[in-house]
Amino acid sequence: MKRIIIDTNFLLVPFKYRVDIFSEFSRICDFTYGLFIFGQSIEELGRIVQSQSGMDKKAAQFALKLVNLKNIGIINSPARDVDSLILADLDKDTIVATQDLQLKKKLLAKSTTIIVLRQKKYLQLIKKAL
Repeated sequence: MKRIIIDTNFLLVPFKYRVDIFSEFSRICDFTYGLFIFGQSIEELGRIVQSQSGMDKKAAQFALKLVNLKNIGIINSPARDVDSLILADLDKDTIVATQDLQLKKKLLAKSTTIIVLRQKKYLQLIKKAL
């Protein structure tokens, strides 16, 4: 089974762009997988809810609800930033869903498969060959 690690910013996609990322995961992944986020992502979303207003706050609130509704696994790790945790927790069965440009470049440089949002309406699986 493959692990799909969802970056914090990717959890904001369903609210901001009205994209059902979960049905999109099913559409593009022809293999068994589990969905995971880091505990630090939950903390980041909580900080957004507390400190932001408008769309960002609502998107973060919605993301927190999705984590519970969709039974996304939470990976508890020592306190570090989420990008560092993702880069440190890679293996051949790990796929990362992110919108962060710098993180995407680092992941592709490590030949990690990523999932990105395209045209603000669908997801795409990107594999970089060695």
